[in-house]
Order: sequence, then C-alpha cells, then structure tokens
Amino acid sequence: MPRTQTLETIHRNPEAPSQAFPERAPVILVLEQSGSNRNFLRGALRNERCRIVSATTAARAREVLGRETVDLVILDLTLPGSNCLDFCRELKSDRCTRLIPVLILTSAEGAKNEIAGISSGADEFLVRPLSPAVVRARIHALLRHKAAIDSLEEAESILFALARAVEQRDKAIGGHCERLAAISLMVGTELGLPRPQLLALYRGGFLHDIGKIAIPDAILFKPGPLDDAEWAVMRTHTIKGEEICRHTRTLEAVLPIIRSHHERWDGSGYPDGLRGEQIPLLARILQVADVYDALTSTRPYKRAFSPKEAFAVLEAEARRGWRDRRLVAVLRKVMEAAGADAMTRSLENMRRALLT
Repeated sequence: MPRTQTLETIHRNPEAPSQAFPERAPVILVLEQSGSNRNFLRGALRNERCRIVSATTAARAREVLGRETVDLVILDLTLPGSNCLDFCRELKSDRCTRLIPVLILTSAEGAKNEIAGISSGADEFLVRPLSPAVVRARIHALLRHKAAIDSLEEAESILFALARAVEQRDKAIGGHCERLAAISLMVGTELGLPRPQLLALYRGGFLHDIGKIAIPDAILFKPGPLDDAEWAVMRTHTIKGEEICRHTRTLEAVLPIIRSHHERWDGSGYPDGLRGEQIPLLARILQVADVYDALTSTRPYKRAFSPKEAFAVLEAEARRGWRDRRLVAVLRKVMEAAGADAMTRSLENMRRALLT
C-alpha cells in the first residue's frame, strides 16, 4: 500500500442509505493509536457513505484539520503521549474548528471522566465496549447536527454576498459597509456594549440596506429627487431587508438594526414612527454612523464634508429632534480621538476579537 494511504481510508457504498449525511461524503477524523480500535470504527461504518481519516498523534491530527474539511472528530480519552481533553479544548476555542462535533471514546468508566470530557467541549462521550449500532446512531446524530450548522452558515454567507451586491450596484458608495461597521463598533466599544451587541453592529454594518436589492434601479439610482410615490417604495427597503434576514436565527439581533435605522428621535422616521428610546439602541448607533459616513464621503451630488462640517450637520439634526444627542456626542468623541486609518484598524481589530 502506498504511504499516502496509511493516513486515509475511504468508505464509499453507493447502495448505502445516505439520508443522514449531506451530499458531500462527510469526513471523520479519528485520533486513535490503537489499530484494533480504528479497525472497529471502520467496520462499524463500512456501509456508510463517509470518509475516515486516521491520525495517531495530535500533531498529525492538526495537519489533517489544516488541509481537510472535517465534519466529525473522534478522540480516544487515553491517547498515549497526548492530552485528549486539551486537544478537545483547543478545537473548541479555535474559530475554524469550534463547530466540528467531537465524540470521545474511552475504556475508563466513571462519571468523573465523562464530566471531564463534556466540560472540555466534547459533544458525545461513549464508554467501551461499544455496540456498532450505538456508534453509528451517535455518529449519524452528530453529522446531522453539523450539516444543519453548515446550512445556517451557508445561508448567512449568501445574505452577506447579497449585501455586497447591493453596495456594488452603486459605485458611489464603495467601502461604505466596512466604514459603517468600523464606526459603529467604535461607538459601541466606547459605550461598553457586550460582545453579542458588538457582533450585531458589525453584521448590521453590512446588512442594514440589504432590502435595497428589492428596490427598482429606476428609483434607487434616480438622479433627481424622488416623488412621493417613489419615496413610498424606497422606504420599504427596511421592511424588505428584515424579511430577507428573518429566517436566519444567527441574525436575530441584527433585525432591529435593519428595520429601524431610519427611525428618528422625534418619531418622524420610518417604517414604524418610533421615537426616543423606543428606537433600538443598536439602530440608533448605526444611524449616526451611517449619516456621518455619508456626509464625509464624496457622492455624485455632493463633495465630501470635513469631520467638523459633518458634526455641525449631525448636531443640528440632533437639535431638530432627528438624532440621539448622546450618541452624536459619543461619535464625535471617538472620531476626534482616533488617528489616521483608525476605522480600518478598528474594523480589523474588532473582526479578530469578535470572530475568533
């Protein structure tokens, strides 16, 4: 047998039932030194449509994870020369691998071992001797869960791609989403918001105007002022955006931003005529960031305002009752304290902090 095949054993049976698995054959990484234990797993899964990748050390397992899209990791609790629980914790703390389900197998009975395994992040814990039927059932369940998570991530990725498409339709606003995400994060950080709300602001920066994908180009890119009927259509983009994202549970905290970022402090905004603190805080934060970025950017109909001019407009609008005065003041504070390229640095730093 060639050396390259000692690490990978492929099981493909086109006649085997595949309802439990996604269309791509799932990859199962087995970190186990015992040849007999590896053979048991291969035997238990011999009629399943899956691919088993074997490694005998944590270092080799990391190599596999670096080059493969792995759907399930099976670990031996008593792996010699390696701490299985530490490796499990390592997987669950890394953004790239934390959603991969982990099944720990052991010959050591006792609640203490099971508690330690589950506490390290393992999703399942089985004690030998093992029943092939039980092993298959647990693996099926873990792979179904992983497929569901992958589907959610794919749906979210599609929505972000749609949001990018909205931005790219209008060449005049290139880079707006990144800047808006960065400014919103700076304000949210200054306010001491918790991580879930900062993550919602980050996502909201990209998704707030996704509903404009449903607005006709004749209205979206009209060179002159919109008439009343056209404004009525344009204002539906907040509701349409919420409808587009509503079915993705991971975006639940972003929905109020999408729907309410055009509300005004005095109740004269849309779509719901909310006023004051009825308007969700995250929507108010993104709103002042949005206005600031629009003012300080060059558009076909205007020059880029200086920060001083932009804050003069924002503060006038706050006095008029359109904006949250407190948030305008916080925005001014963080922007005046920031140095050159602050928004880019903020976005990169926050992206690393939020997504790792």
